[in-house]
Amino acid sequence: MSSKSETERTSEERLLKELEKYPRQKLHKEDVERVTEMVRDYQGKIKAHLHEQQEKKTNRWDRMADHVAVLAGSWWFVTSSAVIITVWMLVNSERNSLFILSFSLSILSLFQSTLIQKSQNRQAAKDKQEQMLDIAINYKAEQENLEIQQNLKELEVKLQWIELRLSARSRAKSRHGRTKAPRARRK
Repeated sequence: MSSKSETERTSEERLLKELEKYPRQKLHKEDVERVTEMVRDYQGKIKAHLHEQQEKKTNRWDRMADHVAVLAGSWWFVTSSAVIITVWMLVNSERNSLFILSFSLSILSLFQSTLIQKSQNRQAAKDKQEQMLDIAINYKAEQENLEIQQNLKELEVKLQWIELRLSARSRAKSRHGRTKAPRARRK
């Protein structure tokens, strides 16, 4: 099983061939956008792979905690809870009934808060892993930028050396040309 699809491979090969064809030509905006899109796609695939690995590690109880956290954080839950409590209080205004309501809500909040905390801990672990991935990608990009800068500095030094040699050669030719005057042709 290949890690890249055929279309991705041909797209990358086509871009590389285009870039090799014009080594002195400045990149067009479209070329830069395609390279940027390829980088985003690559990062997205890494994040999707991490998400897939995290889902494999997730058991049924963890998924249940995530569902409870989503449900408990919704306006639907808040509204329906308020309606149920209001109806309960209107219908059952006896002291024992309110005690049962209070006890039930305490039990509900105990389990709900525990499951929400479990879900938040899992989300924090996911966020930390994604943050580490972003840091690694940024570090790699920074290293590549430093390498490119070093290569550019080396090229600049080489160009300066070539320019000096060419200017020295042209000065030598001009001095050599002045000392020997061209002879006039005799007929």
